[in-house]
Amino acid sequence: MKVIVGKGSCGIAAGADKVSEYIARRASEEKIDIDMQIAGCIGMCYLEPLVIAEDSKSRRKMFAKVDQAVADEIILWLAGRSSRASEHEVPDEDMAILNSQTRIALRNCGIINPESLDAYIKADGYKAIDKCIGNMLPEDVINEIRTSGLAGRGGAGFPTWFKWRAARRASGSRKYMICNADEGDPGAFMDRSVIEGDPHALIEGMLIGAYAVGASEGIVYVRAEYPLAIKRLEKAIEQARAAGYLGGAVLGSAFSFDIRIKAGAGAFVCGEETALLASLEGERGMPRLKPPFPAEKGFFQRPSNINNVETYANAPWIILNGGAAFAAMGSPDSKGTKVFALTGKVKKGGLVEIPMGSTIKDVIFSLGGGIKDGKAFKAVQMGGPSGGCIPASLSHTKIDYKALAATGAIMGSGGMVVMDGDTCMVDMARFFLDFTCNESCGKCVHCRIGTKRMLELLERITKGEGEDGDIEKLESLAAAIKDGALCGLGQTAPNPVLTAIKYFRSEYEDHIYRKKCSAKQCAALLTYKIDKGKCVGCTLCARNCPVKAISGETRKPHEIDGEACVKCGKCKSVCRFAAVLVD
Repeated sequence: MKVIVGKGSCGIAAGADKVSEYIARRASEEKIDIDMQIAGCIGMCYLEPLVIAEDSKSRRKMFAKVDQAVADEIILWLAGRSSRASEHEVPDEDMAILNSQTRIALRNCGIINPESLDAYIKADGYKAIDKCIGNMLPEDVINEIRTSGLAGRGGAGFPTWFKWRAARRASGSRKYMICNADEGDPGAFMDRSVIEGDPHALIEGMLIGAYAVGASEGIVYVRAEYPLAIKRLEKAIEQARAAGYLGGAVLGSAFSFDIRIKAGAGAFVCGEETALLASLEGERGMPRLKPPFPAEKGFFQRPSNINNVETYANAPWIILNGGAAFAAMGSPDSKGTKVFALTGKVKKGGLVEIPMGSTIKDVIFSLGGGIKDGKAFKAVQMGGPSGGCIPASLSHTKIDYKALAATGAIMGSGGMVVMDGDTCMVDMARFFLDFTCNESCGKCVHCRIGTKRMLELLERITKGEGEDGDIEKLESLAAAIKDGALCGLGQTAPNPVLTAIKYFRSEYEDHIYRKKCSAKQCAALLTYKIDKGKCVGCTLCARNCPVKAISGETRKPHEIDGEACVKCGKCKSVCRFAAVLVD
């Protein structure tokens, strides 16, 4: 009998460690011999902790939101005794969502033990690098990647084969294969989940790339905020080295390649490849002018190839199954699949992997279950803080690089922040611009000063201090920043503001001219009143008001002093009679 506990970061945060310990103890008490294993995140973060159990008859069930009570039922089921465990299985509709996905980068995540080399090998692991070394020339590998149409999954969508060929053709006896695992977008966790759930896939992908370009050393630049990913990757590197997949004479060939990990300090700008290189070299993470490109002069001026985790994770599958098979998925302009992190006001948040060419609506409603609490879908932020806001009216937009760019957004690394009718689009733009402003390295004036001026304008508008002409000032500043910024951070920082103005201009105008926030999120623009027809004088609002701005006698309608009210919303949250009105 076997029990597999999902121990990605999401599962552990939901209590997977305690569940695992409890199941092991209960199995021992019941004298049930079980093989306890772990797995990474399977993508259904909203159902964590997840547990897969297999009984003596090889019947396998997946259980959701497992706590001690559910664990007891699982133990009874494994023991062959009466149990209500089936009531806690993952619902059929959720299994259908999982099974409807096309999983390439996530093919092993949540399925195999990420800390077991044998588990990866049983899942056809390291067959692709064996095929490369035994049957393919480096040029053949690059051509196969070219046939696949694989583009960089870190956001820019640059053809992977082109970067690999450029690095191969670059002069120099010492070359580097670098992985950008500095996943900094708010709400994005695709790369983290791949490393936590299938670290050997990253290693093998880097091996394939290194063989193709002639690199002898690999570096994974991963943010220090991913301790579990680092721990599992370190273990996987040690296992691969001991088994002869890393180090000198890989698989007994003349090809040698090894990998080390560099934990970064978490600066968003280090997602830009030249800033990442500067950080690797021990300097402050700041972008450099291009050309020369990293393929020519990268890490310490030596030829270097840089791809992100998801890009590398696709490579073994492509080599084993053929580039044409990968290219057969997706759209004419964007091949293969893409992993997305669904967050925000969506019912079923987590990771999904879909063929390129699917629509935004497909992802949010078919895979994400739609909007929480039955509210209306308003917009989705794609591409992270450097991306753009796409309104519900464009939810039919296909997910490919060109189609998304036409809306003003970008693919980015794969974050999807879903928003409902309660989201203020002005405040949303302010939030993302505040992030990019804080993360600016400060090297160029347009980004350092320009984003700050835009942020000041947005802060004034959300405080009810907006003036005629502010929208035009934002647009003018945005154009100047996009034209003058040195790197992608500055060049794309205005995107959330520009797309919000483009699709939700009326909300900006309401804030500036009517001094109203239609979403009722900007506190400075709200007015709290008590409906005397509904108020029963229970005094609950008055007792909970932190500034004593509510007065009234028991069993008589109360009143809010507008001058004293700090608009914290506490009165509305505690009122049981819907008597507190917000305008």
